[in-house]
Amino acid sequence: MPKKALESLTESMFYVLMTFSAAECCGAEAAQFVAARTGGALRLGPATLYTILAKFLEVGYLAETGVEGRKRTYAITAAGRAAYTAELARLQRIVADAAAAAALPYAAKALPEGGGAHGEAVLAPLPLP
Repeated sequence: MPKKALESLTESMFYVLMTFSAAECCGAEAAQFVAARTGGALRLGPATLYTILAKFLEVGYLAETGVEGRKRTYAITAAGRAAYTAELARLQRIVADAAAAAALPYAAKALPEGGGAHGEAVLAPLPLP
């Protein structure tokens, strides 16, 4: 079944909404916030950033609050805050599931005679809850 548009956000989209949930700002300030928040692991180029901003304006996640020359300022809307909160909850569920799965006992078992390409052991299938 195909997903609805913006049902889940990309990492870049999530960080852009995070930026605007913290403060009203312009695109350049948003890019700086994301780079600082991620320790430089995620840097938004102008094409990516302004594509996201245009999409968020289109769907009503952001509203333009000011224009000063070429500088445009944006603020998050109630719909944007709801999307950010929903995505945060989805990501927290994923992390909780991963933590729970990491706590499951894994039993190494030997491969049949001859084993794999290098005779290594493999992990037993995960028990289903």
